[in-house]
Amino acid sequence: MNINTLDLNALRVFERVAATGSFTAAARHFHRAVSSVSRQIGSLEESVGQPLLYRHTRAVALTEAGMRYYQEVRDILERLDLATEALAHPSPEPSGLLRINAPTAFGQRQIVPLLHAFQNRYPAINAELLLSDQIIDPMRGGHDVTFRVGDLADSSLIGRRLAPMNYIVAASPGYLNNHSRPEKPEDLISHNCLLYQGELGRQRWYFQSPDETTPTPYDVTGNLYSNDPESLVRAALLGQGIVLFPTWLIAAELAQGTLVPLLEKWRAEVVDGHRDLYVLTPQRSLGVQKVSAFMTFLFDAVTPVAPWDNWRE
Repeated sequence: MNINTLDLNALRVFERVAATGSFTAAARHFHRAVSSVSRQIGSLEESVGQPLLYRHTRAVALTEAGMRYYQEVRDILERLDLATEALAHPSPEPSGLLRINAPTAFGQRQIVPLLHAFQNRYPAINAELLLSDQIIDPMRGGHDVTFRVGDLADSSLIGRRLAPMNYIVAASPGYLNNHSRPEKPEDLISHNCLLYQGELGRQRWYFQSPDETTPTPYDVTGNLYSNDPESLVRAALLGQGIVLFPTWLIAAELAQGTLVPLLEKWRAEVVDGHRDLYVLTPQRSLGVQKVSAFMTFLFDAVTPVAPWDNWRE
């Protein structure tokens, strides 16, 4: 392999194909034809002397060598972009592209307004916000900051606990006017419960009283299941049924009285245990000005503003 024959543009195209798993997405990103992207990847593979991607009908996947190469190339391109930005725009203020990945509802409710304030404070920052309820590998996706619920397993990432996932049962005043108010978890069996249904299936509801050591599952049912939390909240506001969601998702509705908290004596969960919300950054991002500024801004902003808005203890 002659490294002098490597094309920087081809490396950038390869990074996008690897990150998105799609020739089409990479072509759209660079405003080029898919055939042009395919030819550049082929030339790059010829230059390095081995296949980097498996081609499938609807997607592409990295070979083992391709994964190693992608991790190195991504870091090199990131450092090159940072060096270029520092020379082109010398400034003590953070600048550049900040890539963020978050669960859909959390991103819509919490990250979008946070980013608005952050970018007003640092106008030289551009943001790329990817919202998805699928678990995306932050290293492969090239994200600077990733928000995730649950246990952390990737040792190549630096994880900080951002907030507890505190859940609350709620219904609209209209629903409660037409139905008896549940006084204990068992009462939910006779109510219309609107349930989130994601990659792991339909959620179960767990409740734990102050004198219990473990939560107890309850098989609640209803006439609406959805993988979109916002749709379920909307249905609850219309009086269709009862929801169980994190306080960060329905804090505004609780504060406004459009949703009413229920069963407040019990701790509610959607798993047999307790989960926290974490913010993850790759080790390569340590010390990067734009990431450090965002993390500082994030933790300064996460403070309770209402009785139920306790997404930080």
